[in-house]
This record gives sequence, structure tokens and C-alpha cells, in this order.
Amino acid sequence: MIKKIVYYTRIWVTILAPLALVLLPVDFFDHGESVCLSKTLAGLECPACGLTRGVMHFLHFDFGKAWAFNKFTFVVIPLLFPVWLKAVYEAKGKPLPRLMNKLM
Repeated sequence: MIKKIVYYTRIWVTILAPLALVLLPVDFFDHGESVCLSKTLAGLECPACGLTRGVMHFLHFDFGKAWAFNKFTFVVIPLLFPVWLKAVYEAKGKPLPRLMNKLM
């Protein structure tokens, strides 16, 4: 019973987490205090500062703002997609297709 609950929870979280980001308003993370330790403690922006906001704008096809928040967004998104796809396959307990197995 517990294994079944964990199985379905993993599937729903893996699939719904990106969907939740798409359903949130594009400027959801644009306001408020920074939670970056580098910025909070040292006052210095790290290479990941603005990445969450950039990803949100990228997911909503606002590429100009995504670029303005963090240029690494255009590197991170293509790298995250195969990781997410692999997580979906693992959550469902299915083996990856051969091509993906070679790449990962």
C-alpha cells in the first residue's frame, strides 16, 4: 500500500511540477526579497541569480525578459528537459528508450 502511494506521488509530482510553473502568472517570482545566499550574505550576484525568474519567463515564451534575468536560462532549459523526461520514465517504472539511454 505504501509503495503504491509513493509510486503515484512520484508520478504526479514529476509531471505536475512543471505544469504548475506554467499555470502560475509569469511575474509570480519577479517580486520580493532575494533568497540567494551569495546576494544576501555578501551582496554579490552569483551566476544563478535570476535563473528562476528567467525560467518562468522562458516557459511563458517571454524570451526577452528571460534573457534579461539570466542568460543561462537558455542553457538550463535544454539541459533540464531530458532530466525531467528521465524522471518521468523512472517514476512510471519504465526503462528509458535506447537513444535516451545512450545520451544519459
